[in-house]
Amino acid sequence: MTTPAPPSAPPEKAVSGDPESAGRKLASGQIGTADLVFFVVAAAAPLTVLAGVAPFAIGVGGAGTPLGYLVSGVLLALFAAGFTAMSMYVRNAGAFYAYVARGLGRTLGVATAYVAVVAYNLITPGVAAAFGYFGANYLNERAGTDIPWWVLAGVCIAATGVLGWLRVTLSAKVLGVALVLEVLSLVLMEFGILKDRGGAAFDLGSFDPGTLTHGGIASMFVLVIGAFTGFEATAIYAEEAKEPRRTVPRATFVAIGFLAVFYALGVWMIMGAYGTDQAVALAQAADGPDLTFNAAGAHVGTWLADSMEVLIIVSAFASTLAFHNAGARYMYALGREGLLPRSLGRVSGKHGSPGAAVLAQSGFNVLLIAVGVLLAADPYAEVFLWSNSVGVLGVMVMQALAALAVWAFFRRDRRGMSAFRVVWAPLISCLGLVVLSVLAVLHFDLLTGKTGTVNTVLLVPLPVVAVAGVLVALRIRRRDPARYARLTEVDVERD
Repeated sequence: MTTPAPPSAPPEKAVSGDPESAGRKLASGQIGTADLVFFVVAAAAPLTVLAGVAPFAIGVGGAGTPLGYLVSGVLLALFAAGFTAMSMYVRNAGAFYAYVARGLGRTLGVATAYVAVVAYNLITPGVAAAFGYFGANYLNERAGTDIPWWVLAGVCIAATGVLGWLRVTLSAKVLGVALVLEVLSLVLMEFGILKDRGGAAFDLGSFDPGTLTHGGIASMFVLVIGAFTGFEATAIYAEEAKEPRRTVPRATFVAIGFLAVFYALGVWMIMGAYGTDQAVALAQAADGPDLTFNAAGAHVGTWLADSMEVLIIVSAFASTLAFHNAGARYMYALGREGLLPRSLGRVSGKHGSPGAAVLAQSGFNVLLIAVGVLLAADPYAEVFLWSNSVGVLGVMVMQALAALAVWAFFRRDRRGMSAFRVVWAPLISCLGLVVLSVLAVLHFDLLTGKTGTVNTVLLVPLPVVAVAGVLVALRIRRRDPARYARLTEVDVERD
């Protein structure tokens, strides 16, 4: 999709929302398009999705699962059309917060900000727990050790904390290496399947729209849409990007396009390795979680299956790092605004990173892992799935709000943009994301693996923090109207 050139504007300058925020800017001009793509695609963790989530999606979605990934990609591309248009005018490390505040009002924006902090900061320790789970299982089985999962989760948190403190470009390089290894292993598997199965691996019936009409499709979309979580973080790095007007839109569309095609092709090839009907039956059986590893072993060799078991650990680490960076930047943005303790708005003078927020985020990660250990929680089925389920739902809700905010922002003045990009695409994507968010709540058991009270308890934090955000915003508006009027004015480009 072509991004029209934005209208001319005055040179960028920081507009401080508060005198205390002066001198608290992140290092600018650090991140290019490739770096942004590495950040967001690594957050999505392609290998973890295709090996750990896709088999469950196949089990409930059946033959139409590959098409489900493509449809989800199209929906998110519509969202991105408006999202990136607004990124030309609002550049703030608290992206969803700033977008909603500018489009739908500061009160709803603050509520969104608090949801964002909870969502991203729950996903991070959850993925760190998955790293500990995969790593401990691998080492204990292969090397005969007896390392507790939480030790490796702690190592993951410490390493991501150090990388988050250092210059952001170092994180991009680490994520780039991890992503290339993940993708390479999956491409090798696909070539092996094609070599052995030939044309039998291609079941074009998987892309028949009629496959999306059976009863399990709603549940399948709940699983599939979560596989894209993280792509929206391109806007979070806008303050640190080189030529953000170009790099943010370009990286967003590249990331969505890559993920949609890569997921759809990967799932299609995994199903082709067995034949569609058999793949669905196996995905619904007890050995369903091993569907991808077994396909790699059977059609390439056990060495690839073994390598993928190592790379899924790498994938979990890369995802932890990506979400850690995103979560820290939201905390930094809100600290800078005074919506969280202002100390969180401090930047490392040497590295230009949100140092105080990185430390706080790392501390929260340790706390959540410690709670999991004290409660003897299962690191994957409980710490990972439960925290990520809440986080993914929060991101979906924020995407729906951001899409509506884009429409509202451009409603009176399209600023030279096409009606499709800033009116119809945001409204269509908002409707789709609202439907998917409702489905996620109704089918929350698919995400958590639990039913009843557990799901009710897990769903409570998001509305609670949203209400808290509304109350905080109303309090600021009542006590300090001038400060309320300046919220989100940090790093906003004037129209």
